[in-house]
Amino acid sequence: MTTEQRRTETTGVLFAGGAYVWWGLVAAYFKLIRHVPPLEILAHRIVWSVAMLVLLVFVTARGRAIARILGDRRTLLFLLGSTLLVATNWLVFIIAVTTDRLLDASLGYFINPIVSVFLGFVVLRERLRPLEWVSVALSASAVALLTIRAGIFPWIAVTLALSFGLYGLLRKLARAGAIEGLFVETVILLPAAAVYLFFLSARGRLVFGAGSVTTDLLLIAAGPITALPLVWFAAGVQRLRLATIGLLQYVSPTMQFVLAVVLFREPFQGTRVFAFILIWVAVALYTIANLRQRGSVEPIV
Repeated sequence: MTTEQRRTETTGVLFAGGAYVWWGLVAAYFKLIRHVPPLEILAHRIVWSVAMLVLLVFVTARGRAIARILGDRRTLLFLLGSTLLVATNWLVFIIAVTTDRLLDASLGYFINPIVSVFLGFVVLRERLRPLEWVSVALSASAVALLTIRAGIFPWIAVTLALSFGLYGLLRKLARAGAIEGLFVETVILLPAAAVYLFFLSARGRLVFGAGSVTTDLLLIAAGPITALPLVWFAAGVQRLRLATIGLLQYVSPTMQFVLAVVLFREPFQGTRVFAFILIWVAVALYTIANLRQRGSVEPIV
């Protein structure tokens, strides 16, 4: 590897690693605004993301790419579906953090790559290798174990894994760039978000502007918190092998797990321990099976 290649790879690791660390720590941000109802947080995330993405589209000259998307009915249909899925994913993650269930979110994002592989098999007829089948079986066993032994279906983990797995599939089929794709998705969601915020304001239930400047600034920050790591991720993907990106993607759920157990003191014992062990073994097998395979990786939040 030449000096220039090493420099490029180092820069790529810094960009992509920074994005995954950001996504791993973003739970702490949502903890700061846990007093705001989840739907209002989601609405602000959409509104301020649009504002941030308008600036990014202008700076990165993505206008023509967006125009091509808007003129392609097939791409728009896929993006309509991905819009519903990413909104579901965002909302469930916010609920997980603000109701002290970040461990469930971490579990979901550990499972997500394996769910994506299985969706590729079901929808795209992609061939699964033996280790990938074992990973799928272990992941399903972990969910079954939590459901049967703990008596509670891990709906947060399953919803996050399925919604983002399907989101990644639709984004792959849509073939839209990261920034322009997210721009179109948030613009589609913008009317509903604006109407909901107006409804809350008319009923006197809007937290934003109700007196806390700190809360207002934190809600506005949802825009750059959503958009900036996406830009870093895109820059990292351009400089790294996808095998490297595939390894880095586990930084986020690992950090979420540490935050949940160490900082937020969420209970981690009994059945949960065995379920996570199954998932970690599944992840290890999946990583071994795909270390030298090219694939696509989407950002998680």
